[in-house]
Amino acid sequence: MYRERWITSLLQSAIKDHPVIVLTGARQVGKSTLLLNAKPFRNWRFHTLDDFDVLEQAHSNPESLWAGTYRVVLDEVQKAPEILLAVKKTVDRNPGKYQFVLSGSANLLLMKQVSESLAGRAIYFVLDPMSIGEMHNRSKSELLVQLLNGEFPEESSLGEDPPDPSELILRGFMPPLLNLDSPAAWIRWWEGYVTTYLERDLRQVAQIDALLDFRRVMELSALRSAQLINQSEISRDAGLSQPTTHRYLNLLETTHLFDRLPAFTASRTTRLLKSPKAFFNDPALAVFLSGYFELDDLRKAREYGSYFETFLYHHLRILARLMTPSARLHFWRTLEGTEVDFVLEHGRRLLAVEVKRTDNLGYRDTAGIRLFLEKIPRTSAGLIAYGGKEIKRLDDKIVAIPWSLLAG
Repeated sequence: MYRERWITSLLQSAIKDHPVIVLTGARQVGKSTLLLNAKPFRNWRFHTLDDFDVLEQAHSNPESLWAGTYRVVLDEVQKAPEILLAVKKTVDRNPGKYQFVLSGSANLLLMKQVSESLAGRAIYFVLDPMSIGEMHNRSKSELLVQLLNGEFPEESSLGEDPPDPSELILRGFMPPLLNLDSPAAWIRWWEGYVTTYLERDLRQVAQIDALLDFRRVMELSALRSAQLINQSEISRDAGLSQPTTHRYLNLLETTHLFDRLPAFTASRTTRLLKSPKAFFNDPALAVFLSGYFELDDLRKAREYGSYFETFLYHHLRILARLMTPSARLHFWRTLEGTEVDFVLEHGRRLLAVEVKRTDNLGYRDTAGIRLFLEKIPRTSAGLIAYGGKEIKRLDDKIVAIPWSLLAG
């Protein structure tokens, strides 16, 4: 059963104004499924370069792929980046006539051929793994937008605590996982996912011979999800040079498996840490790579708090990307150790977000956000997402909500 993705309305709107839209995201997040099922794209000609015959045609005579039609979806275009020049020529020669959707599992915006060929012609989107709301066919939360506007929700109660998130964190948010109903099946799926990524997908964007070294960097980075990136430490533990580790982390980012979350540095009066934090695009991938295959082991893991933060980051990132223009995410931490987990920036508006696993919050839990509000008073609001069931105001500009309201 096809589940509508929240990004669909943005794609539908963008194609009215731009001749080319580019949709990227990690493998298996559902790009092809969306484009084969959502209006108007499901009525367009669809070619995937996973098909060897189509790939050969793309190399030898790319314009023949859209002979007789003006609306085309080209999937996995990173396999033949030279096709982009043909798209550029077609669009330039026939203004207002052709429409293209290009999709791929590499970040095409970072590929030189894309940035050169489609500059000024394309608009870019990233499809993330699914949110809880998308899984259950619910509408996206407007809570972040409301808080950025200074609008606070009324105090109320859900009636019951949010569900235990550990099962969701172990399973993950890739669409194929929805059809699997046991931890053993989830783990087998992730094992195959990582193997396919290493042995096939990675080779499409880079020549990596030392796959064991690359996997070791993946595993060491997974153990540090939601923590500051210490590249020297990862290099030492992996037994690799820093330039090699840096290259491997860049490739993880290019293929949408990994993000670097930058520090927020608007304050000129507070000494801040500027190293980025690491986040995997799906908490279950970080959990799998870290070696946790059972729910009990995961719940007892010393890194569980970091995986929970990665879980909330996943949903914040989805909601941030759905804003127009996309909001930017940061974190904030002083050298003295005061921290705000996430800072959402949309234009001149800021929202400070803290993640707490506890179901019992008090005023003491607002210390980081209160300092942030003091240092950067233009901040619209502070939000604490936690494990309880109450929506409650903790200060004039600070509200606590159950994390489930954020995840959809």
